[in-house]
Amino acid sequence: MNHATEVFQPLQADDPLLVGGYRLAARLGAGGMGRVYLSHTQGGRPVAIKVVRPELADDPDFRRRFRREVEAARRVRGAYTAELIDADADGVPPWLATLYVPGPSLAEAVARRGPLPVPAVLWLVAGVAEALQAIHGAGIVHRDLKPSNVLLAADGPRVIDFGISLASDATSHTATGSAVGTPSFMAPEQASAGEITAATDVFALGQTAAFAALGRPLYGDGPSVSVLYRIVHSAPDLSLLPEQLRPLLSRCLAADPEERATLSEIVAWCRQRLGGDADAGAGPAVWREVMGPQVTVPSPVPDPTPVHTLPLVARPRSAWSPPVRPLPAGPDERRARRRRTALVTAAVVTTGALLLTGLTWSVRNAADRFSDWAADASSTPGPATPTPSSGSTRSSESARSSGSGPESPSASTPKSGSGGRTPEASRPSATAPTAPQATPYPVLWLDEKNSLSIKEPVRRKDRKGDIRFVCGEHSCALESDTSVITLLYSKPGATLDSCRLALTGADSRRLPLAAAAAGSEICVKHPSGDIALFVIQVKSTALPKAGISFVTGEMTVWRAG
Repeated sequence: MNHATEVFQPLQADDPLLVGGYRLAARLGAGGMGRVYLSHTQGGRPVAIKVVRPELADDPDFRRRFRREVEAARRVRGAYTAELIDADADGVPPWLATLYVPGPSLAEAVARRGPLPVPAVLWLVAGVAEALQAIHGAGIVHRDLKPSNVLLAADGPRVIDFGISLASDATSHTATGSAVGTPSFMAPEQASAGEITAATDVFALGQTAAFAALGRPLYGDGPSVSVLYRIVHSAPDLSLLPEQLRPLLSRCLAADPEERATLSEIVAWCRQRLGGDADAGAGPAVWREVMGPQVTVPSPVPDPTPVHTLPLVARPRSAWSPPVRPLPAGPDERRARRRRTALVTAAVVTTGALLLTGLTWSVRNAADRFSDWAADASSTPGPATPTPSSGSTRSSESARSSGSGPESPSASTPKSGSGGRTPEASRPSATAPTAPQATPYPVLWLDEKNSLSIKEPVRRKDRKGDIRFVCGEHSCALESDTSVITLLYSKPGATLDSCRLALTGADSRRLPLAAAAAGSEICVKHPSGDIALFVIQVKSTALPKAGISFVTGEMTVWRAG
């Protein structure tokens, strides 16, 4: 199987070819923040370019957060991190570039081959712990460490994606009472919206290691609210883990952040268990086995070849071609020839200007006369309209100027400063309609007590909005009395055009959520013509009878006018 075809997707019609001077070679994926592309530095080193979604880029608050997080990420330097090498927070749209890691994520490796052997888990934990040391040393708490954010390179793991990380001294930008991160890998204090510290990442490291050893999340699957409840109120069951790993993971997963192991202790513990292999550099052969086959990275995209508009080979002269005169041998002859050429050129330019002026005057005079004749013809009643002439034109001009003729200044024919021509204000506008403006709403909670409106205000504490969350005995759905709702089944990264296409011919105002999951995209069309894109972040619909069902997400609305 060619893993390259799974990793590198060809660029689509709506993908840019160039971002910040980087030529894009392939599409790597998409997420809530935007799309990720493969590119190369000038020296040919592969990089991952993350381009922010346009609707997010239009949000001033998002731009401020993005700029702050880029500046924080620039400070991170570590052997086991994918370093940020370039970014433009003020770009249109904003983007950032990190070193590309040619290897699968931990989540992909486990899905392909199952749980990792103990030596590979030890190498994984030691490398990720060193990466977190570099991240914390720059004053950053990752907040979203999980298997998909750990890439497996030939020389060890790489921790990526500081997209929702914040400087540890910065104020959280989330809504009151909401948590940032992935539910299955959160720490208890994170799930309960408590204080976030470096120990929060240690708990996530313990969960990530347990996932690698078990092949599934330590706290189980199911609705997010149920997983979070177990994380906050239950001790983890370590009995299914390999015995060699239990002491370390028990320390990492302590409920009290003060009792968790430090990153230095974790690195030392792993190196002690690895023994002599700890000094091997790239790890044992089992680590390379976990990575799977090497992926061939596509070559850099070459610069466009300039198109030559003139032939490179001289063509034979035809019979009508003027003779080629040799350059005069002496300097005096060359100066004399340059003077003659300058005089001839000036004469030609002057003659051309006079001819153009005369032609322009003639055309404008003819246009004025025709306009006056048309005005006279339209104002003269009856079939016996006289043939236009210079005399009749002047007579009608005199009559209009004195106000005594059949047309006065108040008549329908507009008066202007040149022969009664139509003024600019009366001409039809050629301005093209502007594109709908996208308005983002990043953090939205929808349950059976509130609703969402397409028009402002979007958040409603009653059930009178355009989109409502409803649950029956066995399932939940989104429904509306006003708007058409449809679920997209294409790859992530929907746009206004893809929503318009999906809504063409759609007429359903109810969408069951059984087939939806985190990352699912839902298009909504309001009778006013406004179109909304709702992207699910968390869906909890497994226990509708318990009254704790809800859905969270972000919504972008394109206003029709």
